[in-house]
Amino acid sequence: MSLPPIPVFFNEIQLDFKPLYEWAFGDKIVHPETTARAESIVAALQSEPAAFEIREPAELPLKALQSIHSPNLITLYNTARLLPEDVTFYPSVFPKSEQVQGDPTNMKHAGCFCFDSGTPLSSQTWAAAAWSAACAKDAAMAVRKRKARIAYALSRPPGHHATRDLFGGYCYFNNAAIAAKDLRPKGRVAILDIDFHHGNGTQRIFYRDPKVLVVSIHGDPVTFYPYFSGHAGETGSGRGKGFNLNLPLQRGVTGDDYMQTLEQHALPAIEHFVAEFLIVSAGLDTYEKDPIGRFKLTTDDFERVGNALGRLRLPTVVIQEGGYYASHLGRNARALLRGVREGSAPPPG
Repeated sequence: MSLPPIPVFFNEIQLDFKPLYEWAFGDKIVHPETTARAESIVAALQSEPAAFEIREPAELPLKALQSIHSPNLITLYNTARLLPEDVTFYPSVFPKSEQVQGDPTNMKHAGCFCFDSGTPLSSQTWAAAAWSAACAKDAAMAVRKRKARIAYALSRPPGHHATRDLFGGYCYFNNAAIAAKDLRPKGRVAILDIDFHHGNGTQRIFYRDPKVLVVSIHGDPVTFYPYFSGHAGETGSGRGKGFNLNLPLQRGVTGDDYMQTLEQHALPAIEHFVAEFLIVSAGLDTYEKDPIGRFKLTTDDFERVGNALGRLRLPTVVIQEGGYYASHLGRNARALLRGVREGSAPPPG
């Protein structure tokens, strides 16, 4: 029995945003969140038209962003649209929130709404981030309306570090949260974040929500970004207590080690939650050659991970997060998606 192609949502406007550099511990470095990332994935998926069907998402309604993000954040991005086309603005002053009320119409106040110096703003930020979020919403809609069992959002820029009122970590809108908001009225949603870096934004948005389980496997924040979030003791609060699971790992984790954590801890938590939908925040910076991540997963390991996720046999939305070894990112994304597709196939007979 042949499997239907996975719908892939992407808009080329997402390539218009081109941050050139970032500041990291005082050093000016080439920005790793390049257009080559998305271009690599598009090329890899186009090479298998029987398995993947690339579609343009519909324009995202403003209310979809407002349901997750604060008016200040949305206003700030709109303010950035007025920057000259050749100007990139880097927040450099980060006042404590209790000290000042930031003005989102003043670019000099951008640091009031940001938590790092690696996530710049330009006149193209709004459009790229909004279309990135639109990809996630349409992927969720395809699954919610049962037009697809699996859907993939090629979301670029990524989203899982963005909170309701703060941007950072190369993220502007939280794409996974936007997808979850779309699915949540139809059933219990599990978000599994497999990015090397903990998705502090996703955790914070759903920290008190008992209908959204957030599970994350990531590099130990004692050593790795975002440092302040992702520790094992963070399990949710209020009615959401027990619905947040962090599985921090040390550097150098191999595919076998990773699969053990996935199969012994992450997947049982999702099954125990009795999830009705699965969202995968698919960061692929766990790859052995990634310049930012410090795990040792191979392309074959991504297919193994995908296969294990597919065997949950849940309606699944896969949303692109990190992954910065651009020349191999396409084949790694294809391997993960191929694994999900094949793992979800009904058994023969």
